Amino acid sequence: MNINTQIQNTLNYPPLQPYLPNLNQTTQQIEVGTRRKRISRKTKAPVAKRLANTKQMNYQQWLEVRKQGIGSSDAATACGLNPYMSMLELWMIKTGRMQQNIEDESSGYAPLYWGKQLEPLVAEYYSMHTNHKVRRVNAVLQHPDEDKHFMLANLDYAVVGNEEVQILECKTVGEYGSKLWRDGVPLYVLCQVQHQLAVTGKQAAHICALICGHETKIFKVTRNETVIQHLINAERHFWQCVESDIPPSVDASDSAAKALQQLYPEQVPLTVEDLTQNEQANYLFNQLLEERHKVEQHQQYFDELKHQLQMMMKEAERAVFTGGSVTWKKSQDSISLDSKSLLKQYPEYLQQFPQTKAGTRRFQIYPNGG
Repeated sequence: MNINTQIQNTLNYPPLQPYLPNLNQTTQQIEVGTRRKRISRKTKAPVAKRLANTKQMNYQQWLEVRKQGIGSSDAATACGLNPYMSMLELWMIKTGRMQQNIEDESSGYAPLYWGKQLEPLVAEYYSMHTNHKVRRVNAVLQHPDEDKHFMLANLDYAVVGNEEVQILECKTVGEYGSKLWRDGVPLYVLCQVQHQLAVTGKQAAHICALICGHETKIFKVTRNETVIQHLINAERHFWQCVESDIPPSVDASDSAAKALQQLYPEQVPLTVEDLTQNEQANYLFNQLLEERHKVEQHQQYFDELKHQLQMMMKEAERAVFTGGSVTWKKSQDSISLDSKSLLKQYPEYLQQFPQTKAGTRRFQIYPNGG
């Protein structure tokens, strides 16, 4: 089941996929050094509420405020469209079952650390090359409508005195993340910015992205009411899951696997969940058996192809083809401690130097007659 089908089944309204082209159409890369003509607008959007002042707030306090709703960086996750976090993991964070990872800034290796350090420089570059003034917004903002109180936003900067664009989102993108920016702004970032426009009532935002520390791109994202309405619907459903303490749907990500292990860390011995009368559960189990069989067949064919190529390579370290290359190298010899023999000869060492490794639940499949 793909992610958009999953969203449709879970949220009971049309999936976001048909609206993704519209979302991409709201984005354009702009040339640096150009000045845009201001467009006067007669309508005035409702002003977002200032939920909390963040100027003197530390990171832990900021995370606690964010638990009161869905922030702009949570938007894609709440819709099931974040490649880095699952809906289930976000739900566990919002319900207090899991602590959001706070990276060790002192090491200097954390992406969060460098993102915070470089953000002012990215904003300075943006101002210099667009002639737009920016200012920090030291507040967590909240949607002005009571029925959308769960929608929060923490803006990087506001663009001052420009009626064409009002928000600046700064991004620092590393080598791994840069792959998602090859064709423009990634979907999860577009969700974040459309969420910001929804909360603030603003019409457009600029995204200034520093990619791999040497390339800077500026994109414009214009407000899209259709996309915003679908974001609101998805986020409202997710927040209902938080308030009712009911887990949302799961996906195939490592994030979901980690969250499931933390949500249900241990089994109750000898207990059995009888799902024989559950039509959906039986369908999922039959699909699981079918997919496992496909995986085994594909693995067998993959291994056969690999072995045939190894026979052709003989002692060669590398083989090249029109479409790429493979290597077949021997790893270096290593010496390790034979702990089994050591403990057999000195069993008291186990009491003197114990090391406890937490166990995890293993998922085993037992088909009837198998």
